[in-house]
Amino acid sequence: MIELTADNAADYLRQREWIDEGPTRIETLSGGVSNIVLRVETPDRLFVLKQSRPQLRTRDAWFSDLERVYREQEVMQTLAPLLPNHVVPEVLFVDRANFVFAMAHAPREAKVWKRQLLEGEIDFEVGERAGSILGRIHEATARSPHLVEPFADRNVFVQLRVDPFYRRIQERLPDMADAVKPLIERMMTAREALCHGDYSPKNILTHEHGFTLVDYETAHWGDPTMDIGFFLSHLLLKAVKRSHDLFRHLELTRRFWRGYAAETTFLPLRYLETRGIEHCGVCLLARIDGTSPVDYLPEQEKREAVRRMGRRILLERPETWDKVLGILTEEVGEPVAAALE
Repeated sequence: MIELTADNAADYLRQREWIDEGPTRIETLSGGVSNIVLRVETPDRLFVLKQSRPQLRTRDAWFSDLERVYREQEVMQTLAPLLPNHVVPEVLFVDRANFVFAMAHAPREAKVWKRQLLEGEIDFEVGERAGSILGRIHEATARSPHLVEPFADRNVFVQLRVDPFYRRIQERLPDMADAVKPLIERMMTAREALCHGDYSPKNILTHEHGFTLVDYETAHWGDPTMDIGFFLSHLLLKAVKRSHDLFRHLELTRRFWRGYAAETTFLPLRYLETRGIEHCGVCLLARIDGTSPVDYLPEQEKREAVRRMGRRILLERPETWDKVLGILTEEVGEPVAAALE
């Protein structure tokens, strides 16, 4: 396997006649822990080159199959016809021997939504669209299971989500183990729709056409409610980070859920809501005490607030997102503000 870098990628591409001999600019993109991602620019084209790596760049040792890049490419090609233009990047070419594929670049002005949220740029329309797109993914694949039957294997999902998030919390917070167990069992057996497995603000690139969604390597035919809880845990973490702007963040989560609910009928909405809330509780704990903790909550009081939220969600089992937001307000409002004065 040729390990690509910004220094050797141009020669690699020319040898395969994917680019001409003209001037080429190659830049390493940040934001992920599991792949090398390169932006390639020539006089006549702009695209992204992606290659999987066996060891992820995290504090704790974390490994995954290189073949996950194949799953990503195939899922993108399956979803592209089901979603609006610009949401799924076009796959341009593939080198399976070296675990590489190239995809169209998002519009040049695209911004990473995670970065915008952390800087206080809250766009309710983007939040609602994020819910709508996830709802479309779940609805379309639930109604056409033949499209996602080839993605029944969940080995990479186990390596990148079940083990470092759910099972790690069972190990590190043993008093939560029994509450987490049924969620793992359901993720390992459910065949309800395509689960993206990494649907989060870091993988949403906003631009004038809406947004582009990237990173599909954990996608599989499984439990779609994991996506709901995983995504909303990210929005709640941003709310904790910017607790001085709490109420706009609460509205953002409501807009996401409104967008999702408008697109889905394949299962009762209450089922999707309650199951998603359970996953949200685990994911909150995992982003503090799992293999890959968030890097933007250094304040101990805020980290403790997230731990309390996750525990309360799993133990109290709130049935609606409004009740979850009530827990968030109780845990992050006055106690955090007082501790940080």
